[in-house]
Amino acid sequence: MKTLVVDDHALIRDALRGVLAELHEDASIFEAPDSRRAMQSIAEHPDLDLVLLDLGLPDRSGFDVLAELRERYPAISVVVLSASDKGDDIARALDLGALGFIPKSASREVMLSAFRLIFSGGIYVPPEILGPAQAARAAATRSSRPASAAELGLTERQTQVLGLMMKGKSNKAICRALDLAEPTVKNHVTAILKALNATNRTEAVIAAGALGLTPHEDA
Repeated sequence: MKTLVVDDHALIRDALRGVLAELHEDASIFEAPDSRRAMQSIAEHPDLDLVLLDLGLPDRSGFDVLAELRERYPAISVVVLSASDKGDDIARALDLGALGFIPKSASREVMLSAFRLIFSGGIYVPPEILGPAQAARAAATRSSRPASAAELGLTERQTQVLGLMMKGKSNKAICRALDLAEPTVKNHVTAILKALNATNRTEAVIAAGALGLTPHEDA
């Protein structure tokens, strides 16, 4: 597994290197202290599997870097690691296609759990972003086992749509992937929002990640 850690603090990069090495002994880990060197490293290693991206880079907004990565390198997964724990920042990062948002204040154990979830195909979101109902449902789920889409009342097709939503795909991209008409996809998205008690796509992805739902391998 090839990972690029983008953060201007050497101590943070060292800590993340240790966490990643614990999860993958054969991991190849590269580092960049700013966006310029990050983009240079990605150009040199286009087969990267994962980018861990800090939002507070010295030379450019992490959100701008995230948007560029999703456009230019859609096959590379991006996870945000930030000192911010604001709900708006978390929602914006996920809306731009990040597969997770890990606060720097998280303990090592939380980081390990978050990475395990992400590596298994899920999306990690800090519990503090969830509304009361979603937080209660997520807590109940974590105390037993991950929820299933069927238990939420989702059909097989809706489960496939949700999986693609969790991968940051737009409605048009979902139409192409599943060979569906756009109105049909919109109907499925509406059903998914209702099942997850969400008001928009980002909230749905956050709720799905908190419940431990993971995209289908064929999604």
